Amino acid sequence: MTLIAITALALCGLGIALALRAALLPRIETAERVDQVQGYGYIVGSGDASTANAAGLRALTIRLGRALTERYPDRLNEANVRRQLTGAGMYTTDPFGFIGACALGAVGVPLGTFVLGSAAGAGIPMLLIATVIAALLGIRGPTMTLERRSKARLAEIDRGMPELVDLLIVTVEAGKGFSAAMQLAGGRLSGPLGDELRLALQEQRMGLSTSESLTNMKTRAETPSMHSFVRAILQGEQLGVSIGQIMRHLATEMRQRRRAAAEERAQKAPIKMLFPLVFLIFPSLFVVLLYPAMARFSEAFG
Repeated sequence: MTLIAITALALCGLGIALALRAALLPRIETAERVDQVQGYGYIVGSGDASTANAAGLRALTIRLGRALTERYPDRLNEANVRRQLTGAGMYTTDPFGFIGACALGAVGVPLGTFVLGSAAGAGIPMLLIATVIAALLGIRGPTMTLERRSKARLAEIDRGMPELVDLLIVTVEAGKGFSAAMQLAGGRLSGPLGDELRLALQEQRMGLSTSESLTNMKTRAETPSMHSFVRAILQGEQLGVSIGQIMRHLATEMRQRRRAAAEERAQKAPIKMLFPLVFLIFPSLFVVLLYPAMARFSEAFG
């Protein structure tokens, strides 16, 4: 009788637990989705004073950037800024916020330079020159930094693509599926290419198909090797061609492209060496070689 009572209580408890889980399942799934979105790159603020001030400043820059973009659509292109931010890995930075921050910097940096120079007692010519230089830095500094960072990151992704293709060839020919091979490569690779690959895998876990996640990865990292990789995978899935065979042809193509790029840089090297030779090395050689002759020539003609 005691055993029957214990079993009945256990079954009742199990039923209550299952009922509570069924009632709370939508909230649990919502919490899991929020965790996935935060892992994808978006961070929820804590709500303190500093966070509120940062949120207010961010809202101000976004409104300012949006107004400037609507006022000057030919000069300020939101799509180009978004592409550069994505290429630089700054996924959470709003393009309108970046444009607004650049506008504030273009006004604030020369104004601060002028105020500091006036307080330091600098002369008017020096103050004007410093203000003009500060204005140029405030206008072009953020955009040039963003462009350089985007180019450097995309170049690093392009250099790492042959390693990704080799890893996929080994894992696919070892018997793994393409999705499993991508997960293994995402765990092995580091740097910007590993980050992009893990973002694509995260998108697949959030419900996107493989083709959609690869297309988004190609949009984020617009490099020739990435275009060839995604195009080859999508065409292979549509035509039913073996992934291993596609990867081998793709690896050969990427190595040929890398060899051509190395040859191009080697041909540019003499032209790049010309400027240091002319402006740095040749003047020193002329001083060392011609000064004794000029000294003797001046002594001879006293």
